[in-house]
Parts: sequence; structure tokens; C-alpha cells
Amino acid sequence: MSATGSRDAGATAASHGVLAIRAPNWVGDLVMATPVLEAAAADARFERVAILLREHLVPVLAGGPLENLVAPIARGADESALYRAQRADVALLLSNSFGAAWRAFAARVPLRAGTSLAGRGALLTHRCTPPTRAARRAPVPTAHLLRDAAGLVGIAVPDLHPRLSISAATRERVQRARAKLGLTPAAPTVVCCPGAAFGAAKLWPPERYAAVLDALHARHGLHALVTGGPGEEALVATVCAAARTPVQSLVGSERDLDALKAWIADARLLLVGDSGPRWYAAAFDVPCVSLMGPNFPELTATSLERCEIVRVDGLECAPCLERTCPLAHHRCMRDISVERVLAA
Repeated sequence: MSATGSRDAGATAASHGVLAIRAPNWVGDLVMATPVLEAAAADARFERVAILLREHLVPVLAGGPLENLVAPIARGADESALYRAQRADVALLLSNSFGAAWRAFAARVPLRAGTSLAGRGALLTHRCTPPTRAARRAPVPTAHLLRDAAGLVGIAVPDLHPRLSISAATRERVQRARAKLGLTPAAPTVVCCPGAAFGAAKLWPPERYAAVLDALHARHGLHALVTGGPGEEALVATVCAAARTPVQSLVGSERDLDALKAWIADARLLLVGDSGPRWYAAAFDVPCVSLMGPNFPELTATSLERCEIVRVDGLECAPCLERTCPLAHHRCMRDISVERVLAA
């Protein structure tokens, strides 16, 4: 990956005091960014570090060393004003959108570093350009892009294993929720997250999730817990209704992004599509089976030590990167069988 800007980006950053990091907007990308965030927080060259993070994602970083560095971005807030309020001297953009770069530019942050994507290269003072293949951007693991962007301001990231923390209070409220569901602290569980905020193209049929959960209960005695984000209540209910063994919904229980960390950390297995909770499992070293359809597997090809990716190879239309299947057959997900998932 090529980089442009100052000949000594580290020295440039050292002459300034406040580093404002614009965090990613997706749960998975935010978790992948935690090694960068912790390395930045430990970098003594900066007088202060602030993590600009969308308000609904703040619970992801709760309970750990990064929590007190977060500057929440409220819905509809003036992000440029937030940079000015932080008196930022350096903006490290871990969000790859044009808007993120424009708002740092509009705030007149002197040094603006990030990947040269979405046509925003001219707005950055320091940028790295992902490689291309046949005149198109080559898929590079997101965690690698985040690390390379940090390098533009001299931040060394020692490893890419994601890190999350759970407070004692959150653990206690999840244990109380388990007890209400009739689960002892030692009861083995599988957490299932069948949804996908990205769009319908990433969804596997709910009756197949149910069939896998039935088999895991019969073979391994795992108690299934099905959960999802706001707006996924009907999908969760459909999975639960299709199961023939006792499957419990976390709708109506503790299922916010902070509590989800404790549910997954305590599980024997996470069954998930290609979505953010997969990275919770990586952070806590929990075995995970992830079903992938319209995305490039290379984009998330890190922290795979305990994760099995199940996908269909050889489809001419995949990966399409679309939110809904443009051909209406959805074969990249529908051709994944229950047997393949169980074999993983």
C-alpha cells in the first residue's frame, strides 16, 4: 500500500498535542479498530487522545480503557464543531467515508490522515492508497487498512487481535438475565445472531438457523439464545418458532451492545452471519461459525484462529457487495446447507 504526505509523519504528529480519532461506523469495523485505538491511547507523543464515535456505538467500548476517551457523536450533531471543541491538531480517520474527511477538513484540523478512498484523497494531508487489481480496488483486510492509516501518524500497532472489555456491572446484569431464563452460570450456550444491519443479501433462511440450533442441542446439549439488533425482533421470533427444541429469545432481555459482549464471552459457540457480533467472538476467543455471502472474504481475513467461514465458492455473481440480491436468487446464501454449517 502506498503512502503520501509528510516524509516523516511521526515527527509531524509529535509536534502537535491533541489526536482526534474518527472511529468506524460499523460494529465489526469498530471492534477491528480496537488495537489501533489502544496503541494510540498509549502513545506518549500525544498530549490527549479523543475517540469520536457515533453515540449508538459507545457501549461497544464500555467497561475498558478506551471508555473515558470517547467523545460521542449525537445523531444530527455538527461533527466539525466536535473537532473544534476537542482542539484537534491531528485527525486520524478510521472511517473511510468522504463525509468523515470533509468534516475534519471543514474543522481545519491541520493534519488529516486516512485511506484515500471514496474520492477524498484531496481532503487528506497524509493518505495511504489501497492497491488495485485490473483498475479496481483490491480487497485488503480492513484491520490492515486501519493499521496502515495509524502508521501515517507514527502509531505502531503491535498486533491486530481485537480487544473488548466487560464491566463487573454488565456481567452481573447478564447473569441475572440468565437466571430469569432458567440458565445456571455453568449451562453451555450457543448464541445465534441471524440478522445483518448491512441488508437482506447477508441473511440466511431462519428455518436453517433453527435446524442448526436443534442439532447442536441434540449433539452437544447447547442451550440456544437468539438475539438481534433493533428492528430484528421479527427475525429472532421466526428462528425461535421454527426450532423443535427449546430456543430462547433475548428480545425483552438484556441485549444492548454492551450486554451482548457478556452473552458471547460466556458462550461455547457463536453462530452468526457476516456481521459485527463475529468480532465480539474474536475479541473473547470464542469459537464462531460465520456464514458469508455477498462480501469479499479477504476484507475480514484476520483473527480467524477460532472462526470458521462458510461460503459458496464458484458463483459468477459473487461477491456482488449489494445490500439485496440483484438477481433475486440469493444463491450465495441459499446454497449454504445446514449440513455444511454443522460440519464447520
